[in-house]
Amino acid sequence: MSFEKLSFSNQFYELGESFFSVVQATPLRDPFLLHINSNVMALLGIPMSDIESRRGLDIFSGKSSLADQPPLAMVYAGHQFGGYSPRLGDGRAMLLAQVNTDYGVLDIQLKGAGPTPYSRGADGRAVLRSSIREYLGSEAMHQLGVPSTRALCLIGSEEPVMREGIETGATVTRVAKTYIRFGHFEYFHYNGQHAEVKQLADYVIKQFLPHAINAVDKYNQLLLMTVTATAKLIAKWQSIGFAHGVMNTDNMSIIGETLDYGPYGFLDDYEPGFICNHTDQTGRYAFDQQPSIGLWNLSALAHALSSLISKDSTREILHQYEPILVDTYASLMRKKLGFITETKDDHKLCSGLLNLMAQDKVDYTVLFRRLCEFHTLDELSLSDDMKKSALIDNNSQISELFTQQDKWKTWAFDYKQRLKIENSSDIIRCDKMKKINPKFIARNYLLQKAIEKAETNKDKSDIDTLFMLLQTPFDEHPEFDDFARPPKASEKHLEISCSS
Repeated sequence: MSFEKLSFSNQFYELGESFFSVVQATPLRDPFLLHINSNVMALLGIPMSDIESRRGLDIFSGKSSLADQPPLAMVYAGHQFGGYSPRLGDGRAMLLAQVNTDYGVLDIQLKGAGPTPYSRGADGRAVLRSSIREYLGSEAMHQLGVPSTRALCLIGSEEPVMREGIETGATVTRVAKTYIRFGHFEYFHYNGQHAEVKQLADYVIKQFLPHAINAVDKYNQLLLMTVTATAKLIAKWQSIGFAHGVMNTDNMSIIGETLDYGPYGFLDDYEPGFICNHTDQTGRYAFDQQPSIGLWNLSALAHALSSLISKDSTREILHQYEPILVDTYASLMRKKLGFITETKDDHKLCSGLLNLMAQDKVDYTVLFRRLCEFHTLDELSLSDDMKKSALIDNNSQISELFTQQDKWKTWAFDYKQRLKIENSSDIIRCDKMKKINPKFIARNYLLQKAIEKAETNKDKSDIDTLFMLLQTPFDEHPEFDDFARPPKASEKHLEISCSS
């Protein structure tokens, strides 16, 4: 299928201009194609030749339109760091088209294509630095099994853009099932536009809860869908060590997808209070605060839906958030530890390991990856010296991550006893755990190296390598072991801000 053969949907346009402003992109100066995501390209049914063509470059750098309709920028509001901002909207993004695919309607959005009515005096640009981070980060999350927007292509340019200093402009073409946020509903609720709240709710229900279109409690079902999806999403964030950085309600997807990759960060050392956004002075969005902030944001959404849902129903639905999150997180962590069955002491074993990791500043991803090769030795014969020695070496590679050896040995003994309950072989368990615990993640220091290479001389070699590794994060790729190492002291705690 080519651009000409794409089948477009006009569902969001049909809501009317209360929900958006028609806009015109401002094309980048001297654009060039940096990268294409072939998997997303296949989802949309667009051939590589179309994206690599002059027309493709024109579309995704903002020079020409993809569909017959002009682009639009959505209007929404949001609670930002706890304070309500009554009018935000797509300040540097615009919806190019909604495309009918074999996987449902997918929304194509261009980020960084110039100002919109919601830019609040800013230039509407994205810079190469943040665009690379979003392009790689969103794909990393998808491949880790975390619901997320994705990116189709990355365009660079020679256009200067002022942020903390002079940088160059770029665009990311993003793809999602929807870009509707909690803040959409807040905008209309606080403006007293309850008819628009209902209209938008009906739109979401038609798209994502079609079986409930005629249900008496369809708005209750909508809130429950978002509560459930958000609880599961944040449980997955916590299990992989991902910190979003800016969990404002305008950055929360109504369907529970990871949205808006700003100052995000994956844990290096296990720090429960890790703050990835250097502008977050109070730690409101620290790693260990994400579960509670998720509930806070859902409460704000529920308030915005109060013209459709009773207080008693809202309270009952919100009460389901915590058990869903806890159960999902517990299930994910059992899998990370190699447990198939469930015992009452699993929580204690898991929290004991995390506490020890926090005390000894152990790298989160490295520890769980090495733990895949933890061996009980029970299935080896005493005469099999070579195998026994190799397995002991594997356990010692885990042990060396800890400074408190007595505490580690105590935990390892308890872990070994717990594994015996599974009655499975070490080899089978190792294989299963390596499909859960990634070797490669989008570490900030790796992203920074890729950014610096691309900024200085258009060298995209690290982008290519990282993209390949992040698409296959569970594979060994021994020739790229350096991309799996934890950061050096000088590479930790890089300052990442919201500016893009």
